[in-house]
Amino acid sequence: MDLNDIRKRAENELRSVQNQQDLRIILQKYLGKNGEITKILHSLKDLKGEEKKQMGQTANDLKNDLMKLFYQQEHKLADKELEEIENKTDIDITIPAKQAKLGHLHPITQIRSKVIEIFANLGFEIAEGPEAENEWYNFDALHIPKDHPARDMWDTFWIKDLKDSKGRLLLRTHTSPVQARFMEKNLPPIKIIAPGRIFRYEATDPSHEINFYQLEGLMIDENITLADLKGVIEKFFQALLGGDTEIRLRPSFFPFTEPSVEIDIKCAICKGKGCSVCSQRGWIEMGGAGMVHPEVLKAVKLNPKQWQGFAFGMGLDRLTMMKYKINDIRLLYQGDIRFLEQF
Repeated sequence: MDLNDIRKRAENELRSVQNQQDLRIILQKYLGKNGEITKILHSLKDLKGEEKKQMGQTANDLKNDLMKLFYQQEHKLADKELEEIENKTDIDITIPAKQAKLGHLHPITQIRSKVIEIFANLGFEIAEGPEAENEWYNFDALHIPKDHPARDMWDTFWIKDLKDSKGRLLLRTHTSPVQARFMEKNLPPIKIIAPGRIFRYEATDPSHEINFYQLEGLMIDENITLADLKGVIEKFFQALLGGDTEIRLRPSFFPFTEPSVEIDIKCAICKGKGCSVCSQRGWIEMGGAGMVHPEVLKAVKLNPKQWQGFAFGMGLDRLTMMKYKINDIRLLYQGDIRFLEQF
């Protein structure tokens, strides 16, 4: 299991590839479902102690380095192919140019990109998962068994008669399942964010929708505390909304964290005076957070006596509303071009 040999071979093959089709074949060879590095990562369960930790860290570093090199080569090959097409095309430069009508990104997409940039600067990577999720990852792996009252809050959009090996399928109610899936396949230390669309059976109002976008984050290591959570959240909101942004943490309850807190910021719409968005409170709830529950760590085969961490979740829609001072979440989904052109 010589990772140095694999690194040399993979890097040489990636750097010498001549087209994007061969580039993807090489990626599958090393990082695909049956790739060499993927097999090594799956074999870590057979190792123990320091050897497992060291091999896991080295293999993950190699995986990340190869993905970076893959994207670099992909951009180079795309530029090369475009240049070849342009050189083969006869262009009549005397023809007047057509006036292009330029569009722009949706405000939620703009905020998503900015959020990813901020967390990347804090050392987090992106993780993704399916929108149609099974009930094991959506509930049970997160310490929400069938008889838990918290399920009543998320009795949502089940997909009739569809199931897989881990239970019935539903439209996910949060992006927390991404965290469980990631922890199953990756050894700590872990620092990820999981942005994505979620679905809930909700009554719509200026700050609630049945379909919206959520951002979740997870950090797992050997010495993580609530102080680390507060520091990350504060840095994030100040980078997104300005250095004078005030946050507060309130005690709360979530099945998958203990202790748990609500994350509030002083309302950017009314500056704390009270409005319809913050329900006249001056503060608006942006999400929940807390220390990952030991039972969640056990469900993904991590020892809670060795590993601790925090998790948080917040709505990208509400972040968009605070950033652009939008007073009704429903405006983001109505497709009114007069509204969208303002951003």
